[in-house]
Amino acid sequence: MTVLADHLPYFAAAWLAVIGLYGMASSRNLIHMVMCMCVFQSSVWLLLITVGFRREATAPVFDDVSPLMEGIDPVMQAITITDIVVGAAIIAILLAFSVHIYKRFGTLDPDELNAIKK
Repeated sequence: MTVLADHLPYFAAAWLAVIGLYGMASSRNLIHMVMCMCVFQSSVWLLLITVGFRREATAPVFDDVSPLMEGIDPVMQAITITDIVVGAAIIAILLAFSVHIYKRFGTLDPDELNAIKK
């Protein structure tokens, strides 16, 4: 394999992270900000799965796998699944906060909310 093909998932994770961070920094809507956070979190999932991947390795959960065979790291998969569950809970809470803020103040613009505080 070429170097580019081996590093493509890392480039994709970095690209998703940059897009997510840019979206969060430039957003003028709380819902859009939460969705950009989802994009950023997807880059973390891709990075975790990429770190645990081994080419031509097998899953270490079968009985017929020889101890001498190289296995895929299941810890990274477990961390990714845990991150997905925690991320879904955080996104749900942030969206609920956004709905509550809209009902209370009538806006989702962070600049207008800052002006309300003063």
